[in-house]
Amino acid sequence: MSGHSKWKQIKHKKATTDEKRAKLFSKLANVITIAARDGADPQFNPTLRSAIETARKNQVPQANVERAIKRATEHGDLEMLLIEAYGPEGVGILVEAITDNRNRTMNEIKSLFKDYDTKLATPGSLLWSFEKGTDGYKAKFAVAASEATHERIHNLVEKLEERDDVKEVYSAIDGPV
Repeated sequence: MSGHSKWKQIKHKKATTDEKRAKLFSKLANVITIAARDGADPQFNPTLRSAIETARKNQVPQANVERAIKRATEHGDLEMLLIEAYGPEGVGILVEAITDNRNRTMNEIKSLFKDYDTKLATPGSLLWSFEKGTDGYKAKFAVAASEATHERIHNLVEKLEERDDVKEVYSAIDGPV
């Protein structure tokens, strides 16, 4: 029986696990780099300290953490973006991204928005409907959407979260996305 090798299955399972870990590691490294711009010493920078603790909980190697801090102190080339958009049926979507190239990231996200009938909003026009908490943004007013819209937004969120630059995606749709 071809294709039923135990070792081949292990290889594919390990490859997908490693890919997920690599994406998580790069996102956490970007968060550390952003936090380290305000100071490279975790004793005096609580944001950096919390980012490092999160990285340790997710088993990010110490070398990666040090490299991210070094990148911030030497280059400081990463910036945080908050992108606002209106999805189908007027559902609000916020995208937090960390990038070293604002134009590239914006163009890639705009392209995804176009594929899912989502319109880019002007900065600040949608932010009022979300409140910022300790674990990110939460919609003040949930929108009850049709099943088709719910599915489209769910697919959009999945596509956005596959991007290395995207840190988090928030939506004002009623129920889990």
